[in-house]
Amino acid sequence: MTLLNRFSLAGKVGVVTGGGRGIGEGIAYGLAEAGADVVLVARRTEEIQQVANNIRKMGRKALAITADITVYSRMQEIVAEVIEEMGRLDCWVSNAGGGDGVQRSLMELPEEQWDVQLDLNLKAVWSGAQAASKAMKEHGGGTIVNISSIVSHRPSPMNGPYAIAKTGVENLTQTLAAELGEFGIRVNGVAPGPIPTDVFLKFFELEEKDLPELVKTMAIPLGRIGHVQDIAPAVVYLASDASSWMTGQTISITGGL
Repeated sequence: MTLLNRFSLAGKVGVVTGGGRGIGEGIAYGLAEAGADVVLVARRTEEIQQVANNIRKMGRKALAITADITVYSRMQEIVAEVIEEMGRLDCWVSNAGGGDGVQRSLMELPEEQWDVQLDLNLKAVWSGAQAASKAMKEHGGGTIVNISSIVSHRPSPMNGPYAIAKTGVENLTQTLAAELGEFGIRVNGVAPGPIPTDVFLKFFELEEKDLPELVKTMAIPLGRIGHVQDIAPAVVYLASDASSWMTGQTISITGGL
């Protein structure tokens, strides 16, 4: 097998939660470009159906599943549907996440928002990995890729629950890797830096015209803000045989921050 062939996902099936927009949409297209058939999971049906249609135009199979991933039992149902419709599950990408778009200190945070953000950004990563790994064990292995964030590496005032959850995701990635390695399941993560998705712009009250100044303020060494397309290549690497001796790691893609 040549080096480039090791990056191929031909014949594989990948699932991307939150695959209808932003980073998740970019990851979905990246998996398809590498040869995988792709399942999109999100709450917004119209968005994931559109992404699925685009992937079919690329010559790949695609399936859109509308679901609230914070419901534990729904994860089991999603995996069962993937196996029934696609025949296998090779890669699970836990990308869905975010906050409610409101800046609050931890001292001002309502209990409900703590639960909502931890359920979405941490619990759903665990429940997704649990459901996916059961199917992968039966089929000889697979890969799990968890999307973390640069905020997991530092204090994050006014955005505490999200950052705390993402810190948990990175430890969860390490622990899952240690537990699942014997079954041929590799678990890794990607921690993106600032990427101006709709959620990012809303939270920081920014517009597209503000981004050049943001680059200067943040002193990003590579001199530009991130793009959703910057994350997909790393996910393809982690999902493919090119990373066959790598598990329990989180790759930071931050422009040098």
